[in-house]
Amino acid sequence: MKIRVNGEEMKIELDQENALLSTALHHMGYKPNTIVVELNNLIINSMKWEKVKLKDGDNLEIVSIVGGG
Repeated sequence: MKIRVNGEEMKIELDQENALLSTALHHMGYKPNTIVVELNNLIINSMKWEKVKLKDGDNLEIVSIVGGG
């Protein structure tokens, strides 16, 4: 499956049955508690990542949260 992540095309090996957003994020090495995810111009609540399925051609924008003072 080909998706776009932060403007770059990426091929990810997920079958259509298992193409959950949470699974894709895990495969890409993201930690769930440190990111905000936008899928096709909609921010997806992290509580829904287990239910949202990705499709070929989807566009993800992933922003890391950084703390500091």
